Amino acid sequence: MTHEYQVSGITCEGCIAKVKGLLEKTAGVTAASVGLDGLVKITMSRHVATADLQAALRDFPKYQLSEKSVAMPAAATFSPETAEAERGFFETYRPILLVFGYILGATLLVEFAAGGFDWMRWMRHFMAGFFLVFSFFKMLDVPAFAASYSSYDIVARRWLGWGYAYPFVELALSVLFLLNFQPVLTNWLTLAVMGISTVGVAQSLLKKRRFQCACLGAVFNLPMSHITLFEDLLMVGMAAVGVFILG
Repeated sequence: MTHEYQVSGITCEGCIAKVKGLLEKTAGVTAASVGLDGLVKITMSRHVATADLQAALRDFPKYQLSEKSVAMPAAATFSPETAEAERGFFETYRPILLVFGYILGATLLVEFAAGGFDWMRWMRHFMAGFFLVFSFFKMLDVPAFAASYSSYDIVARRWLGWGYAYPFVELALSVLFLLNFQPVLTNWLTLAVMGISTVGVAQSLLKKRRFQCACLGAVFNLPMSHITLFEDLLMVGMAAVGVFILG
């Protein structure tokens, strides 16, 4: 038997993978089909109570399941424009703005403690902090990040393994920058990694495709926007400067 339900909070491919995986772990559920519009079709080997399905999503309160007859907010209307219009720019992007603020403040304090501002040292520490913090959020749920990232990244779209590896690549880059290990090579690697990421983001923005930004993993519901493109271009620019100055 197959029943239809509605799940709110679905905004990207990562959400689809997460909800599908959780529901299919429920006893009695043989298969689950999840759409970006929140429509869920569940095939059961026996009757499964709605409460049991809701319990399967209990650890992820952003996903609320109800029977199909109950009207739910349309997740398909999610976009950078609607998110900003409803919540405002700062409220929408507050997590990423706070992350940037913390990294900037910490690296400036390091320069202050050193007794003088060395902009190359500051840039190296900023990039280390950027990759360290961003990899942390991605690692909180690597499968969900990989699924979300594959919806727009040009490499992860063809090979999902790149989405699984990406958080560890960012972590490795942060360590290399902190150790100041082979700085020219490290900057070249950063240029390549972030350059590829930038292409996928730019393509999605140009095509006006509606995706959740995976920059902070699957933890925050951030829309893909020019903020995403800016952060990628910032890392590309810093890496390019590092290659030019140090090379």
